[in-house]
Amino acid sequence: MTTAGPGLRERKKQATRTHIAAVATRLFVEQGFEATTIAQIAERAEVAKMTVTNYFALKEDLLFDRAPEIIALLADAVAERAAGSTPEQAVAAVYRRRLEERWPALAFVGLEFARTVEASPALRTRERTMMLEQEDALAAVLVAESDDEVPARVEAARLAGIFRVLYFEARRRVLAGEDSEAVVTALESACERIWSP
Repeated sequence: MTTAGPGLRERKKQATRTHIAAVATRLFVEQGFEATTIAQIAERAEVAKMTVTNYFALKEDLLFDRAPEIIALLADAVAERAAGSTPEQAVAAVYRRRLEERWPALAFVGLEFARTVEASPALRTRERTMMLEQEDALAAVLVAESDDEVPARVEAARLAGIFRVLYFEARRRVLAGEDSEAVVTALESACERIWSP
């Protein structure tokens, strides 16, 4: 028996959300984040202003439209890991898999995107907040598995910190003009040093 995918209504909602985010990103790149208004995004996307705000509570999340996936990534990997696998092994595996896929949320979104984020204090703040939310989500999973909350939270901070360092290392290399293959090679090397057996 196969599991049915999302229905037509959900697919349409996701398509609308993706379209709005793509339009907003283009405008942010062209005009800068602070100079771009929700009204301009709505007009360019040919939707009502309220439609934009219904899909995106924060203006920053129009650019970081993958925020929910990033926040849940490590927590989901650890919660769904195979029996006998450690949280660290689960985090290492999901990072390596996403790196192999060139997942956009690992900073494979291009130089213009990186420059747009770097130019905006609001976007940099949202990005850091997103990383803390990722750590909190992972901590919730580890605390639920543990009988000692403080060490579980310390472990969550350590594992999320590795992801955070690799994420910003990718950003640094993109801003320095390295192509995606050079960035991948550098990150693969870093993974080997961090998670060598």
